[in-house]
Parts: sequence; structure tokens; C-alpha cells
Amino acid sequence: MAGNTASTWAAPVASGALDASVGVPGSKSITNRAYVLAALSAAPTLVRKPLDSRDARLMLGALTSLGGSWEQAGENVLVQPLVPEGTEPGAVALGNAGTVARFTPALAGLGSKPVVFDGDEAIRRRPIAPLLRALRELGVDIEDDGRGAPPFTVRGHGGIGGGKVELDSSASSQFLSALLLAAPSFESGVTVRLVGGTPPSEPHIAMTLDLLRRFGASPERQGTEFHVPGAQLSCPDYTVEPDLSTAAPFVAAAAVAGGTVRIEGWPQRTTQPGDWLRSLMTELGQGAELTADGLKVTGTGEIRGATLDLHEVGELTPVVAAMLCFADGPSVISGVAHLRGHETDRLAALATELSSFGARVTDTEDGLRITPAPLHGGVFHTYDDHRLVMAAAVLGLRVPGVEVENPGTVGKTFPGFTETWESMLG
Repeated sequence: MAGNTASTWAAPVASGALDASVGVPGSKSITNRAYVLAALSAAPTLVRKPLDSRDARLMLGALTSLGGSWEQAGENVLVQPLVPEGTEPGAVALGNAGTVARFTPALAGLGSKPVVFDGDEAIRRRPIAPLLRALRELGVDIEDDGRGAPPFTVRGHGGIGGGKVELDSSASSQFLSALLLAAPSFESGVTVRLVGGTPPSEPHIAMTLDLLRRFGASPERQGTEFHVPGAQLSCPDYTVEPDLSTAAPFVAAAAVAGGTVRIEGWPQRTTQPGDWLRSLMTELGQGAELTADGLKVTGTGEIRGATLDLHEVGELTPVVAAMLCFADGPSVISGVAHLRGHETDRLAALATELSSFGARVTDTEDGLRITPAPLHGGVFHTYDDHRLVMAAAVLGLRVPGVEVENPGTVGKTFPGFTETWESMLG
């Protein structure tokens, strides 16, 4: 995987209005869900145009450790069904991939050997206890010494009974998605009743349900209760959409620098939360037109201050916050308290870094208050968080001297980001 390996990256300044077409890689969220369902299917699945990034490769590595296999077929990946074999202990490397940490423990319960799950130091701080608790109630044997976090061991006993369970998914919708994705392979399927508050990012739940249907499952939803019966999955051929959250900095670029940026392949219909960017651009006084070829964003270089509830689209917060530093007045972002448990405490990190460049940004209990002020250059620390690299790039469009620390961390979702960004600017 290519990517910027320098210790810092000088974020380029836009020399004038933009006029560019940009292609972004496949959706991370869809890619890793598709890989899990392909591994649980009865026959091989050709996953077309998947994301090739650290998180995606960690997922493929996890599936291999659990008895699956895959092979590259050009830009596509052929995923073979899981064939759990042997009783020798195994290990799954999580890196800092939330989808891998949340989606694969149930799969280990389908096998017959102990599997240790561990990864980067950061993944040990990311919430997972409610999911482990629910899996135990469904019959999965998990040892974590009471930590409720990696490292933990799943001891497979050849299958999972399933049944009914209550789940607190308020810290991450991935807890719910993890149970629903694995449910077709449970003997009794699963019925999940949500407790403890509304999960963030409803679009990601809709995405999970949509993929389950595409692979032949029959998920049902009644308000806060979800049911997925046992089923034999099959989807011989599946194509991954471009990642609309990864497209966010390019959409924002048109607004910040002015001009036109075309995002190739933007789907006409999608469950991805990033599709919300189209309505955001309109709200901020920009143009966003969905065409047969993708999304055409026309920016004015003048951005309205806004009050935004980003509960359903929290992963867009870093880029949106950077963009609002150039607004014509104060802005408030709310509904994203769960970002404190992402790759880093994103709210604290954004408040610290954006303020260090001159903006007046404070983190609140569930968001950010942003008051634009004259900005200056400096080092933008990224905290091993790919979305912060993207936020820094947006800031650098109009601020000379933005040096982005550890740009290579963007390889989590877009290994070629810095090259594509520079190409957009000509």
C-alpha cells in the first residue's frame, strides 16, 4: 500500500479556485462488512472494488486467522468461506481497527479453538465491553480478566446458540452491527433489544441491514428491537461503493478554496452517512449537484456559520470542524460525545489542534464550539487518527505553513490521500 511515509507533510495551499475530478477508494465500512458476510457464506464471494487499506487488510488477516482465505483478483478480492479447523490456539491482530475488534470475536466463537484478540495500544482504550457482555449471554466463551477490552480470548466450542439479548450500543453502532452480521450463523439467530440510549450513526445500522439482505439474510426491525434468523448466506458477486466519508475533505475543499470539485462515482442511492455532505453544502451556501458521473460540488469560498447535530454522521466531524474555521461566524457541533472513544478523543484533539492555529475552538460535553479567527501555520498533530490528517489538509488550503505530523496514518482508510490531494490542487 502506497502512502506518505515522511514524518511531516506540508499541506499545500490552494493558489486559486479549484477545477478537479477526484476518485476516492471503496468504503471502509462496506468493505469490512462485505468481507465478514462473504466469510460466513456457503460459497466464495467476489468483492469488487474493495478498499485496500490497513483496516481492510487487518480484516482479511483476521478472517485468515479464523479459518478463511482470500486471493487478489486484479482490483477485486475473492473471499472463501470460513472453514474453522484445528484446536491449536490462534491470534487476531486488531491494529486500531474498530470494525475488526467488534465484528470478528463472534466468528471465533463458531470455531473450536482459543483465539487471542489484541492490537495497538489505542484499541485497548476503545469501548467494547457491552458487546463482549452480550456475546457471553449468547453463549460465547470470552476471557478478558474483567477488562472489557483487548487483549481478550475467545474459546470456540464449535458454534453459537444465539437467542435473545439486550445490548447497550450507545457508545458505538458497531456493537449492534457485530451481532447482526454474525447472527445468520447462530443456531437460533439473534434478537437484540437496544437499551441504554440511541446508537450513534443510524446510517451504519441501515448499511448493515442492507448488506445482510444482499447476502440472503432476512433481518427485521421493530423500533429498538432487531431480529435476524439463522440463514445460509450467498452473494457470488458484490461491488463496493466509493467511500463518501473519505470524500469529505474533497467536498470541503470546494467550499474552502472555491471552484468546482467532482467526486467520481458518487452513488445515486446509498446508506452511507457521508451522503449527508450534499445537504450540508447547500446549508453552508455551496452548490452540490448529483450527476450521472458523480457529485459536482461548486464552492464560493464563503462559508456560513452553522449549528449542526452530527450524531448520525460523527465521522465527518474533523473535516467539518476544520471547514467551519473559515466560516463567517461562530458554529456549534453537537451530538458527537461518542467521538471521545474513537481512534483518539477526537473532540479534545480537534479543540487543541485547531486552537493552536488561532481559531477559538472549545470542546463541550457532546461537541465543539468554533469561533473563526485569523489563522497561522504550525504543526498539526494527528494522534494516529486518519480523519485528523484530512482535517489538517482542509485547514492548509488557506493557511500557509501547515505541517501535518505523521501523514502516513491516513493509510487506515486512504493510503494515497496526500498524492490525490496534491493532484487535486494541480
